[in-house]
Amino acid sequence: MRCRAARRLRRILGRRGAILLSYGTVWALYGYGQLVQPQPDRRGLHLLLSLMPLSAWACCWIVAGAVAIVAAAMPQGADWPGFVALVVIVLPWMLGYLLSWWPLETFPRGWVAAAIWGLIATPVIVVAGWREHPRPRRGRRES
Repeated sequence: MRCRAARRLRRILGRRGAILLSYGTVWALYGYGQLVQPQPDRRGLHLLLSLMPLSAWACCWIVAGAVAIVAAAMPQGADWPGFVALVVIVLPWMLGYLLSWWPLETFPRGWVAAAIWGLIATPVIVVAGWREHPRPRRGRRES
């Protein structure tokens, strides 16, 4: 029974949908974490927090995650909002950390955080360019 459900989920999601679902869940959980227990050291987020409070940024992370989760079940071509949402929320985070390191020099490890967020988002960009394998016809067995 479980194998059947797993095969069905794999067929529905495909590789692109699996990435959207997993990253969307992580983004939403990250946003939720910022709401319920914000990170104590916010030096790297100084520029972003001058634009809007951390709770608003947290909501943006949650919304981006939710968009990706919904897009996970959509067919290729219609799933693009999920990929855009996953990358768009990372860009200000990455840029904020980078600028806190240089030129502002308020957070010496800002370059590390910027690099980590950039590397985390890279697979999303790569998978967005993948073509999904055609779905098998009904009645045919999957291997």
